[in-house]
Amino acid sequence: MSGLIFKGAGSLEPPATVPTHYWHTLDDGRIQCDVCPRACKLREGQRGLCYVRGRENDAIVLHSYGRSSGFCIDPIEKKPLNHFLPGTPVLSFGTAGCNLACKFCQNWDMSKSREMDTLCDSAMPESLADNAKRLGCRSIAFTYNDPVIFMEYAVDAAQACREKGIKSVAVSAGYMCDAPRQEFYGAMDAANIDLKAFSERFYKKICGGELQAVLETLEYLKHETNVWFEITTLLIPGQNDSDQELHAMTEWISEHLGPDVPLHFTAFHPDWKMKDIVHTPSATLTRARQIALSKGLHYVYTGNVHDSSGGSTYCPSCKERLIERDWYELGEWHLDAQGCCGYCQAPIAGVFEKAPGDWGARRQPVRLH
Repeated sequence: MSGLIFKGAGSLEPPATVPTHYWHTLDDGRIQCDVCPRACKLREGQRGLCYVRGRENDAIVLHSYGRSSGFCIDPIEKKPLNHFLPGTPVLSFGTAGCNLACKFCQNWDMSKSREMDTLCDSAMPESLADNAKRLGCRSIAFTYNDPVIFMEYAVDAAQACREKGIKSVAVSAGYMCDAPRQEFYGAMDAANIDLKAFSERFYKKICGGELQAVLETLEYLKHETNVWFEITTLLIPGQNDSDQELHAMTEWISEHLGPDVPLHFTAFHPDWKMKDIVHTPSATLTRARQIALSKGLHYVYTGNVHDSSGGSTYCPSCKERLIERDWYELGEWHLDAQGCCGYCQAPIAGVFEKAPGDWGARRQPVRLH
């Protein structure tokens, strides 16, 4: 833990910067940030590509601790998480900056921001936990941009929430080095990882990153943690939606992660630097879902479209529909109190309660107290 939780934090202004410890000094005098594989090498006064981590007084510091934006209560299904406390509300927020440079970013106004007014709202860790509890949220979600880059803040917020019975969700691209990955996910209860494509070419050309680091995060989550996680792939026409790539990706998931990790295929809409590409056809999402199911994956979903069939959860044993969804709205529910199929009693992978929440599909912007 970063040890930066301030008692009575709800009444304190965020510090200008906080120290970090994943960095080292190079022979030429530069300091290398070791949080993610980008390994930014900085001289005094410079910031990394993420914008929120920079060098001051011969150390790497975090500029966005306690500064967040976009506070909103969402359905947990919007993260998307279909197997983690379905139907419950989650307090969502993010900061400025990102450690990838995805040309299709659909939250670019925050993730690509270089203006401090994006970080204007004060939200210290204990204040976040208190507000989540006051608002009736079962969890908080670090989202919109990637919490990897503000991990000290996220870890402390998750710790404060855990003390009040609030869960923490990381919505991340999974682009992270091993040691910080262990600390970060040690504080999280659930995650959705963006597997943006299944080729190094795509990651390098479109995202400015590397696929292998993301695959290592997925294997780490599956085999070395108890964090519940799901995977999302945004399908972009002509970029990452070929049959060949979808077969390769879903085979890898099946072989390395097993059949029970939920996979979401979501629809692209033209944005930021890729406005010349058309929306993803619904037929593409359906085709991808069928490929994934053919590889033995049990829970495969379509998203950003109205598709009740592709959005619902089915028993992998008896094939009955167990959780009906249309967009983020829940319908029929056929899980028993133990999270098993109500028809054949087969266990269903996930974190379920006796009954689903009733938050519904609404999105409610909020101001923190």
